[in-house]
Amino acid sequence: MYSSVAHLARANPFNAPHLQLVHDGLAGPRGSPAGPPGPPRRSRSLAAAAAEEYSCEYGSMKFYALCGFGGVLSCGLTHTAVVPLDLVKCRMQVDPQKYKGIFNGFSVTLKEDGVRGLAKGWAPTFIGYSMQGLCKFGFYEVFKVLYSNMLGEENAYLWRTSLYLAASASAEFFADIALAPMEAAKVRIQTQPGYANTLRDAAPKMYKEEGLKAFYKGVAPLWMRQIPYTMMKFACFERTVEALYKFVVPKPRSECSKPEQLVVTFVAGYIAGVFCAIVSHPADSVVSVLNKEKGSSASQVLQRLGFKGVWKGLFARIIMIGTLTALQWFIYDSVKVYFRLPRPPPPEMPESLKKKLGLTQ
Repeated sequence: MYSSVAHLARANPFNAPHLQLVHDGLAGPRGSPAGPPGPPRRSRSLAAAAAEEYSCEYGSMKFYALCGFGGVLSCGLTHTAVVPLDLVKCRMQVDPQKYKGIFNGFSVTLKEDGVRGLAKGWAPTFIGYSMQGLCKFGFYEVFKVLYSNMLGEENAYLWRTSLYLAASASAEFFADIALAPMEAAKVRIQTQPGYANTLRDAAPKMYKEEGLKAFYKGVAPLWMRQIPYTMMKFACFERTVEALYKFVVPKPRSECSKPEQLVVTFVAGYIAGVFCAIVSHPADSVVSVLNKEKGSSASQVLQRLGFKGVWKGLFARIIMIGTLTALQWFIYDSVKVYFRLPRPPPPEMPESLKKKLGLTQ
């Protein structure tokens, strides 16, 4: 039985469950018998459930609705707060000759548009990323439960990294469809001087010029940018939280106070955010240029920018996305705490799998 499970584990390209068992101290090296089982431990999930009462059941419609609301707040508020940095980053991507760096970009923008100019595009940013957050976080919880049930308890544990990747990619597919129209309007307002100053001006003008295509022509590059970003954001966050509680935090999560748990959430979110910015930046550069220009395709823009061009503005984006992702996870987890939603602890090996592997008596 053990050899068949180990063979299945080694086929997973994202995570090797056998190595994880060795890492957890639950199995010896390959070919050697498992070590003697340690003293029985109380399940963290049972301890957490006993310690507090929840306002709804995990996986209920109320749970999903409040998770979606948490996504609205976490994405809408944070993206709107960093509009000035986003504006300079977009201008550096579409006109690197004029905006030579992050500080030069701020200086030129302030000189030409004044302080109010730094807030250009705040309305489509708030609306678009609120809709994206609703779908991103709400559907992530839906797909995570759906795929977990499809896999079963044991496989959901063994393949948990792949589960996070699949659930987040599925959620982001729908989130980008909700975001695309507002993202297109935002980039036009921020990067085309004189085109429009407000969403009320930009949206009718875009529709008159190109029809609905103007709002959705950037959805494919958005998928290229956002799906890898979100897969990294959720999978890296989930595994970082697991590692922090295992190796850094000196006590189990169930014994940590709510403020202590939120600190862990913030740290894990920032670490995930740095990786998110790097993997998604080339596509972000393409989206910025594509939404500025008429009649260009993503492949044409990518070819024109070249390897060096797609990495323009990376430092600004690392600062923006790292802070953004940390704050998003902090706000999202705070909403869960405020509404007393179930917050499952980091996953542990199911007892049934321990018995199959001979790790319990």
